[in-house]
Amino acid sequence: MLTFLLAIILLVVGYIFYSKFVEKVFGINDKNETPAYTKNDNMDYVPMSWWKGSLIQLLNIAGLGPIFGAVTGALYGPVAFIWIVIGCIFAGAVHDYFSGMLSLRHKGAQFPTLVGRYLGKTMQSAINIVSIVLMILVAAAFTAGPAQLIAELTPLTFLTAIIIIFAYFLLAAVLPVNRIIGKVYPVFGGILIFMAVSIAIALLFSEHQIPNLTVSNLHPQDLPIWPLLMVTISCGAISGFHSTQSPIIARTLKKESDGRKVFYGAMIAEGIIAMIWAAAAMTFFGNTGGLQEAFAAGGPAGIVNEISTSLLGTLGGILAILGVIILPITTGDTALRSSRMMLTELFSSLFKNLSGKWKVVLATIPVTIPCFLLSTIDYTFLWRYVGFTNQTVATIMLWTATMYLLTNNKLHWITGIPALFMTGMVSTYVFYAPEGLNMDYYVSLVIGAVITVFVCIWYIRKIISNRKNRSQDSYTSAA
Repeated sequence: MLTFLLAIILLVVGYIFYSKFVEKVFGINDKNETPAYTKNDNMDYVPMSWWKGSLIQLLNIAGLGPIFGAVTGALYGPVAFIWIVIGCIFAGAVHDYFSGMLSLRHKGAQFPTLVGRYLGKTMQSAINIVSIVLMILVAAAFTAGPAQLIAELTPLTFLTAIIIIFAYFLLAAVLPVNRIIGKVYPVFGGILIFMAVSIAIALLFSEHQIPNLTVSNLHPQDLPIWPLLMVTISCGAISGFHSTQSPIIARTLKKESDGRKVFYGAMIAEGIIAMIWAAAAMTFFGNTGGLQEAFAAGGPAGIVNEISTSLLGTLGGILAILGVIILPITTGDTALRSSRMMLTELFSSLFKNLSGKWKVVLATIPVTIPCFLLSTIDYTFLWRYVGFTNQTVATIMLWTATMYLLTNNKLHWITGIPALFMTGMVSTYVFYAPEGLNMDYYVSLVIGAVITVFVCIWYIRKIISNRKNRSQDSYTSAA
């Protein structure tokens, strides 16, 4: 229990102190008028209070990620606590803060546009495709799971449930952000928090003992922690999907100082939620062997349902059903909304002559159709590809933030070091994972290390080049 409580305290302390340091490095100015006012269109650019934006941001970035991912990550034992704490404070929350604040500073720009500005047009072209594919995969994966549960609990068929969910997706994606998302999602965000807090309190006062991190359980059953744990637990530590969601809320902020509470704060909240569910899974099933048996019997949804009903009774069962159905749906619709925004920016010349409503509808349809088709296949298959794509996007966002800081002569190491870490992780994963090249583990480690060294050399050259340019500018100014 001590490891768990210490981890929660560290996450809170990280928000109190490190978020302020990150904010200082970025350099906020509340005199700057935000896009919510300069581009107000009563559709995507609408001023919203910070607390409402925080709850919507939490719901958008979370969904079932910090629940299912953390429950799966519990297979690695208490070492998962370390990754959640370090990843969340120094990588994930920093990633989310810069993805939101850079969008805010660049008139509400989407993630690929920011990549193009700081990493070049070639990278922008590639990340446009990767980001939209990620949005479609996330929306499809977060549709199939709820539809399956709806079909089990009601007379509706699986296909009928999917059709109903997508009808809602279309409605939420084309309506102004303050209609459904702005009014209903803060309530759902509150449910997500209440569900996690209830589980945590019940767990602390139950007869079960939350395991502490020890030498003996540091590496259970010889599972390769690097890089698999970092992909398994993404939501709650660092997730590239968040960089596609932050611009939605960046377009609603009233002032720049709200960014720390909304972007960094929501990620810390997600980290705490992931910590609670990881602890619950480790504790409730006793050991990784018991957890593996539970996965085989009912999957992550079955595990969540069993934990909730056992710890909270009828209330837990209701919360589990609400969580497994509502949370992924609310993430799926904002995934489609952000992909619609990306398409609108990518093909701005095609949409410029269309009226606002027609532009929204026509940009939503091309991403909805493939998402609908993918949602009819096995969502566990989809989820494997979501994990790798997700962390690749996170890596690119960290490098984008690093180049922004470097260009503006700011402390670039706060994003550069996490970017190098993620580069090594993603490079190793793509060669080792079954959905990647499925190569030998040690060979994958070597290749991942070599790629990371080359990227590090590129980074150092960028630093040297930037210093030379500054020196030349100073000499020119003096002359």
